[in-house]
Amino acid sequence: MSELGIVAGEASGDLLGAHLIQALKAHHPHLSASGIAGPRMVAEGVNAIYRSDKLAVNGYRDVLRRLPELLWIRSRITRHFLNERPRVFVGIDAPDFNFTLEEKLKRAGIPTVHFVSPSLWAWRGERIHRIKRAVSHMLVVFPFEEKIYQDAGIPVTYVGHPLADVIPLEPDTQAARQALGLLPDQPVIALLPGSRPGEIARHVPLMLLAAQEMQHARPELKFILPAVNEAAATLVQKALLDARVSVQVIVGQSHTALAACDLALVASGTATLEAALFKKPMVITYRMSKRTGAMMLRKAYLPYVGLPNILAGRFVVPELIQEEATPGALAREMLALFDDPMRQHDAVETFSALHASLRQNASARIADAIEPYLA
Repeated sequence: MSELGIVAGEASGDLLGAHLIQALKAHHPHLSASGIAGPRMVAEGVNAIYRSDKLAVNGYRDVLRRLPELLWIRSRITRHFLNERPRVFVGIDAPDFNFTLEEKLKRAGIPTVHFVSPSLWAWRGERIHRIKRAVSHMLVVFPFEEKIYQDAGIPVTYVGHPLADVIPLEPDTQAARQALGLLPDQPVIALLPGSRPGEIARHVPLMLLAAQEMQHARPELKFILPAVNEAAATLVQKALLDARVSVQVIVGQSHTALAACDLALVASGTATLEAALFKKPMVITYRMSKRTGAMMLRKAYLPYVGLPNILAGRFVVPELIQEEATPGALAREMLALFDDPMRQHDAVETFSALHASLRQNASARIADAIEPYLA
């Protein structure tokens, strides 16, 4: 029997889950855990009944297409945990998948901890009622989220963001460039299209066309693109066959790429926070189907979608979303940022303050919050 049940969705959830397991093992070195996990969590000893990338969906259309498979997986993993009855279940992100699962487990008497709140402050705030039925304890990564759950009567702990602990306050750009075989003084731009197959399909051609325009205007620019895995790298290489731009594709090593670059062009998501923690000025973009985009923008509470801008409460860096995200517009915004040292300095200063606020020794806080359920 596993002491800990865990479900993490996608590459970002796998990364957070690995930090969580590391934190718990400091107190429980022989901890047994099973569930839905990615390679980083598996490396920490989690028994993966299903892989995290099985939960990777991009927009409502992709959800509908994959719905039978997702429902089947959730039914099987629910049955597994109800039979195994772990001491505690931890759901990491993947709210649409995890909250239904957590509600069933909580109703069966299994404590449920959810790590990383959905963006109630950005859209669909009515989900708080469902969360109250599903979650025994919420762990939040941003300080302003704590009050939302306190006001709703849901036990909550602000733990800070694990990435803020592991990413250095002052990244070593030259060491990262040396590791990637880059010249010390060459201007480097990182392209981060996202990890989901749908994101790769939409964003890689867009970013390559933007890079082509940038390289035409500034031949000295060097482009690097960290693909999340070999499969993603293969998709990127296929797209490069039709592109007229030189891009160095690397597998994994997104943090090395961010440490090495001067600027980044980033698909909205966790990668924007990672870029901010590496103190890299960026342009944020995102494309999805027209129907999904219209629905999400209509329900949005805030004028920005990128985490760095949301956390700063202002447009620190540009956002080009949906129809605004054209190769020409992205190239212009990136070059304007490249040519404006004052804007770059403002972004770096803002991101440094943000990093300090999120650096809370999250591992210790997470372990303290989950410890009572494992004692």
